[in-house]
Amino acid sequence: METTEQDEPNKSSGTLVWTLDLSEFNDTTFSPPLYVRNLPWRIMCIPRSSNAAGSERKPTLGFFLQCNPIDVQGNNNGWSCYARATLSILSREKPENDFNRRINHFFYAKENDWGYSNFMMMEEIKDPAKGFIKDNKINLKIEVAADAPHGVHWDSKKYTGYVGLKNQGATCYMNSVLQTLYFTSQLRKAVYKMPTDGDDVNKSVALALQRVFYELQTSDCAVATKKLTKSFGWEALDSFMQHDVQEFCRVLLDHMENKMKGTCVEGTIPKLLEGKVCSYISCMNVDYESKRSESFFDIQLNIKGKRTVIESFEDYITPEILEGDNKYDAGTYGLQDAKKGTKFQKFPPVLYLQLMRFQYDPLMDMNVKINDRYEFPETLDLNEFIENPTDNEKFSLFAVLVHSGDNHGGHYVAYISPKLDGKWFKFDDDVVSKSNRTEAIENNFGGSEDESLNVRHCTNAYMLVYIKETQKDDVLTNIIDDDIPLNLTSFFEEEKREEALRRKEKQEAHLYMSVEAVTDDPFHGYQGNDLLNWTTARPNVYRVKKESSVRDMEEMIADNMGYQVDGLRLWVFQSRANSTIRPAPIENEREKTIWEVAEKETPLKVFVETIDQSNPAKGLMPYKRDEQNIIFLKYFDVMTDTMYYLTHVFLSPDSCIGDVFQHARDKIGLPANVPLALYEEVHAGRTDELTPTKLLGEMEEVFDGDIWVIQRTDLTGKFHNTVDDYFRDLNNRISVQFCDKNNPADPGFHVVLNQKMTYNEVAEVVANCIDSEPNLIQFFKPQSHRDIAGYAIKSHFEGTLKDLFMSYGQRTKSPKKLFYLRLNIAISELESKDHFRCTWLNKHREETVLSLYVAKNVTIAELLEEAKKQIEMGPDGSGKLRLLEVYSYRIHRVFSNGVSYHNIQPSMAQQTTCYRVEEIPVEETRLGPKDFLIPVAHFHQTIFQCFNHPFLFKVTEGEALQSVRARMLERFKDISEKEFEKYKFSLITHGRMTPLNDDFTFNSSDFITNVDKDTKPITEAHLDVFLHSRPWLGLEHALKPPKRSRYNYVEKPVKIHNQ
Repeated sequence: METTEQDEPNKSSGTLVWTLDLSEFNDTTFSPPLYVRNLPWRIMCIPRSSNAAGSERKPTLGFFLQCNPIDVQGNNNGWSCYARATLSILSREKPENDFNRRINHFFYAKENDWGYSNFMMMEEIKDPAKGFIKDNKINLKIEVAADAPHGVHWDSKKYTGYVGLKNQGATCYMNSVLQTLYFTSQLRKAVYKMPTDGDDVNKSVALALQRVFYELQTSDCAVATKKLTKSFGWEALDSFMQHDVQEFCRVLLDHMENKMKGTCVEGTIPKLLEGKVCSYISCMNVDYESKRSESFFDIQLNIKGKRTVIESFEDYITPEILEGDNKYDAGTYGLQDAKKGTKFQKFPPVLYLQLMRFQYDPLMDMNVKINDRYEFPETLDLNEFIENPTDNEKFSLFAVLVHSGDNHGGHYVAYISPKLDGKWFKFDDDVVSKSNRTEAIENNFGGSEDESLNVRHCTNAYMLVYIKETQKDDVLTNIIDDDIPLNLTSFFEEEKREEALRRKEKQEAHLYMSVEAVTDDPFHGYQGNDLLNWTTARPNVYRVKKESSVRDMEEMIADNMGYQVDGLRLWVFQSRANSTIRPAPIENEREKTIWEVAEKETPLKVFVETIDQSNPAKGLMPYKRDEQNIIFLKYFDVMTDTMYYLTHVFLSPDSCIGDVFQHARDKIGLPANVPLALYEEVHAGRTDELTPTKLLGEMEEVFDGDIWVIQRTDLTGKFHNTVDDYFRDLNNRISVQFCDKNNPADPGFHVVLNQKMTYNEVAEVVANCIDSEPNLIQFFKPQSHRDIAGYAIKSHFEGTLKDLFMSYGQRTKSPKKLFYLRLNIAISELESKDHFRCTWLNKHREETVLSLYVAKNVTIAELLEEAKKQIEMGPDGSGKLRLLEVYSYRIHRVFSNGVSYHNIQPSMAQQTTCYRVEEIPVEETRLGPKDFLIPVAHFHQTIFQCFNHPFLFKVTEGEALQSVRARMLERFKDISEKEFEKYKFSLITHGRMTPLNDDFTFNSSDFITNVDKDTKPITEAHLDVFLHSRPWLGLEHALKPPKRSRYNYVEKPVKIHNQ
């Protein structure tokens, strides 16, 4: 075996020559490895046979290049590496007789070999005349050039001195720009000096950019950008949405320029990137010229039909001749022939050139990528393109931003020469590797003229960055760690230490558990079942090792709360089978681990019984676990309908149940003659009355943590007379959020209601909240998949509020939601009417959605009268309305006023059908006996691609096309005469298009059937018929496309929301 090139395993290319002994070649055979980019590359040979049809199968040599990183990386299926290679059988006589074949392939775990199954016939290989074989042996050679791999260990810092940026999903475009800005040292130094003390860590873009630059300079591994995109105000989805490099660069620099204003680095970005251009119009026959000077931060170069950057600059400054119909209005000189062009006045030190590879193709109606070959030099001389040339307008190529893919997306990488010393590096997200001039420049010209380059056709330069040679020392000034402000260094290092601590805590999280501790403070004021609501109790949370003992936990809690250990006692909240949570003792389990006490569940919830600090000498109440039960006492005030927590007591089996009454009398101050009753709070919805004269031991079941409730029996409550009534009603309470249907941003209001309430009772409560009448409110259910109003709830709904929520799936205990709408008429009247949804098209061709409520037996005339209440018509109009049915941008029906509303039958394709209300033009209200209306629609290329608003137009029997064109132009006030000349008129009959010549005249027989003529005058022939089957007038013209981004179906504009 023979290997050439440098011996470092991380080299970018290498050559391996290996001898294959054909006498032993019976099965798959591998060569020793050649290490390129730290990966093992081997020759893999397989004996194969040809499968040519109609001929005898003959043995062939299968020759492949294999890469299998498992040899050095272990079992890793996530690796990938793009490589180019030449596979050769070497001639023993003359090198020019070698047999070579090229491959390029994206190698990964499932496709780790690539080559040719039938590289060469074995009879040719063994033919001595060919010169390949000697002693039954042949020499095979591979020449491999590989990109740096992904998914395997690649120490970018070790191999290049630089580190990359992690890709969040589709942020390669951002990574390329950030690396380019980072190596613009003068800009990086200015970014470090931006004042960010006191900035919001999560929202400050400047601070986040400082962090990225700091880590790129000091880190040994790839740098994350999540904090930067988070500071932009982006959501997670934005990181999976690819944007345009030039757009992102411009938005980010604008943001930084604003941040630098009023600081010591104000003006840095314009100083580096701002150039000057003069736009001029110069008359050719008179002495008149108009000039305007403008700034630019990048230059967009047209590459279509151009071969080099110089040709694009020549095209950029080539003046346009304004003549003929396009003459220039020179004021007092009148219309003049003129030259309109651009002159460069100043080029910036750092020159960004965007190559316009993405352009709109009107034939395909979409953006396409231009992959044509386009050359750019390493040294760019622009002296000939500047208005006042000097000899210092020479630039050196600093960075090449490369795009691989098409207009729908792809991948960005950056080739950068950080010191302009001829050394190039490839920045491919988290991987940085050494490169060379050929890979960085020539391989990114695009096109496919030189197949020896083995470059993918869709890979080419998209943006070029040049630096002026006379200013490169200033622009690329050396920055060392001491140049970073000390406050930034301290802040970021402290941030790193905190993150390292959080990572350590996360790694050790399985060793710890949470303990939530409460005293009896949250018991007071709580009005529900059990003793407290854990979601609002705000317990003290402790992070405790699972193997800690209960005694250790007691010491920790005592120290935190300021007690001696013997000044508190812990009780564990345990879940019972009846869905209650009650305290239970751990008095004799102090040596157990917390994990055992918690029964391997987290968090552990505990009640901390403490001594009375006003009398610490008294200590804790004595408690014997085997002889006593802990009982918690509440008091229900019937008059105020309020529940109070009293205390806890320890009772033994020989204790009288009624003894607890004295605690209530002492706590509340009740006289001894006030009659009291006692209830046990069993679970939500159930309370049992207890017999006060019984002994505790005589009760069927008594458990630690039971809750007893005391109440007076001599009073009558306003809402509830007994504890049982109170809890039964409590179990039916439900929190409902009501939001205004017409206000999407309305936070709404919450009301606690009873699930047994009826529709009318709910309406009364809501009416009081919004200061309205119950019968002037309509309620709506929320949609299941979106947080907006859905179907209306009928006012005659007979069920309860609980039935209502169950009817659309809201069965959980979480707050429920309903939408409401204020009405101008009673809900009963509204529900007796139909809801008719249509659009109003005003004279400016602007649409507004109308919601009309009409009686079921109205006519179209009455429906239109209802519509008049919601629209505004100008004083110069006819004041008369009509209703049309529009389907797929064509008019299908025009309804006469006498038609019944219920005779409107929608077309089959409901999703593209709409009803349109419009004002009848004045000229159409005065139709003569020979006048008739024809349907008109716009279309592009084919009659099945209609768009825009279709309309009716009045024509007269025998009227010439030119007359109709002239009148129609008057209607299209927003279209110029020059543009309207491009409109082509066609008569569409049964799907056939007939272009109309200038001598065409309009006749009713071309548009109206004889049957319709026999039944009504031609002035009304358009009413109440299906016009889609009638001939119509088509206006063919270009559909003006909206301004599109390259990634036209996934991309949103780049926005930085925070400051």
